[in-house]
Amino acid sequence: MQISIPEWLDGQTIYVVLSAVVAVLIWIEGQMLKRSDGALPKSTTFHTFSLVDTAWFFVSLWVLYAEDGMSIMTSVPVAYSIYTVFGWVYGTRLLRRRGIPDSPDDLVIPPKYIAYSQSFALMFFVLCLVSLTHFSWAGML
Repeated sequence: MQISIPEWLDGQTIYVVLSAVVAVLIWIEGQMLKRSDGALPKSTTFHTFSLVDTAWFFVSLWVLYAEDGMSIMTSVPVAYSIYTVFGWVYGTRLLRRRGIPDSPDDLVIPPKYIAYSQSFALMFFVLCLVSLTHFSWAGML
């Protein structure tokens, strides 16, 4: 018995769907940070989500490199890459203002950075949905 994969289910589509999942994970991370007043939660869930969204940056770079042509879906890895790099710069600037702690246990994520991440998560999720919608409509025409 051979399993038939639909034509529309290609690597780009899978990447964008998984990107939407990553957007949800970023939102949840932000909620967890808000509950702990910016202190890094000591939960496996938080650490797993954080590892996944960090790894997604490298996946996004690979997708950009491996992409054969430009499409609306190209905006998804570009947006994620910009968010990550800008987030590193922005987060570092915010931490320097408060003073960089000596220990990771003393690290408190500034509320502005949490807001930045959650705002991105919301917009990134919408971008993923728009990309998928545009892709599916383009395939039907």
